[in-house]
Amino acid sequence: MHSVLTRGNAILAYTLSVLAFLTFCCFVSTLFVDYRTAATMSTVKVLVKNVPDYSASREKNDLGYLTFDLQANLTHLFNWNVKQLFLYLTAEYATDNNKLNQIVLWDKIIQRGADAALDYKNMNTKYYFWDDGNGLKGNPNVTLTLSWNIIPNAGLLPNIFATGSHSFNFPAQYTASRV
Repeated sequence: MHSVLTRGNAILAYTLSVLAFLTFCCFVSTLFVDYRTAATMSTVKVLVKNVPDYSASREKNDLGYLTFDLQANLTHLFNWNVKQLFLYLTAEYATDNNKLNQIVLWDKIIQRGADAALDYKNMNTKYYFWDDGNGLKGNPNVTLTLSWNIIPNAGLLPNIFATGSHSFNFPAQYTASRV
């Protein structure tokens, strides 16, 4: 005869095995879904200033200001295995000091059931657009790209890039800053 602990252990092990199998089936069922979609971005106003960065040093570095428009419909990305989306807008550019610079300018979390049709006009960046030198003034090729992470119930955490990006250039002169 088996004791109560032995029987409880067998039931618990069987239940956990079934749950692990069902979780794996949940993961496999949405593994090959294409989560890419089109996004439209444009810049409304672009300025560059040369100001001291007091957080790192007293040297003057370039600080970019921009406002942007963003349109994307992400409602079809939600299925039964998607809890939320973590969206972020990045700027990529090259300078003499660095071949590739990537800066996150804006982010947003969209929960399941929330409105996932984005139509933002004249938005400010959420984070500062600092350069670690003077690489923004007159930079001819700064590219904005929208990306997102899908937070699933079970499975991988993919990093998806939207189809479509926007390139712009910074002005060749600094904007006068108020003292």
